[in-house]
Amino acid sequence: MDALRASYGDSSSDSDTDELSPAAENPGEVPTSGKQGKESISLPPPPLSLLESIGSTGSLDVYSTETVTRVRNFPHVHGNYALHVYIPVFIPLLAKKEIACVLKRVASLVPHLHLVEADIPLNILCNDDQKLDHALGREFHISLGRSVPLRVHQINSLVSMLRQKLQLHKRYWMDFNKWEVFVNDDSTRSFLSLEITTSGLSEISKQIDAVNEVYKLHNLPEFYKDPRPHISLVWALGDIRTSLKGAVDGELKKLRAGGCVQNRIFTSKFSGIECKIGNKTHKICKLPDE
Repeated sequence: MDALRASYGDSSSDSDTDELSPAAENPGEVPTSGKQGKESISLPPPPLSLLESIGSTGSLDVYSTETVTRVRNFPHVHGNYALHVYIPVFIPLLAKKEIACVLKRVASLVPHLHLVEADIPLNILCNDDQKLDHALGREFHISLGRSVPLRVHQINSLVSMLRQKLQLHKRYWMDFNKWEVFVNDDSTRSFLSLEITTSGLSEISKQIDAVNEVYKLHNLPEFYKDPRPHISLVWALGDIRTSLKGAVDGELKKLRAGGCVQNRIFTSKFSGIECKIGNKTHKICKLPDE
């Protein structure tokens, strides 16, 4: 991080964990700070982690790496920071094995799939059980609001209101019991996800309503009318819902017939809500460990 600051400049921040860092408008060329009239200086492109957008609400800019073409949710505007409110989720050990089994079968049938937040194509990850297990062991998210740009002067107010409305919650269980395919608003990306349709649905829907109230007060777009809480595992460019859903449903039918997977994929305890703005993560509410 120190090397990154030295190359791309640093700015003051009131962050709890990290500095706010909107994606560069032109990767590889960063304007010099200070007096007006100075020319920009050319620098190596910043790490791709700084350019990766959050969520799946749309796309305007497209850029490529050697392994995958990425789609940015919204264009960079100076003074804007990407906002994402979510419930963190970790997949239990036994469930990871069943999920990995399904993903391997699907990857063999549908090309150009990628695990969310991973650059390596899914079919390559599936050739290494250790790497796939590690990739499935990271944090996933249930979105409670749209991923949208937030103005810097709105940050403190938004975080304060979210904490006020969401800080008091009892622990509840979330049942991930359905494989589902979602497509973003402008059909630029498809997602293979695990959806909650029973336990936890009512509680999460109330939390989404609370986030919507805060969004409205800050002139931000509300969440979908009929929310379907889920974590996204795999994505692909374009609208491939037909082929992806067909592959998933077909393989699940075979695996269930052989007793390899269960109807309930896994259950997780609600443990808190977080809000990520730029590179800073705010704890909105956190339940104590039992």
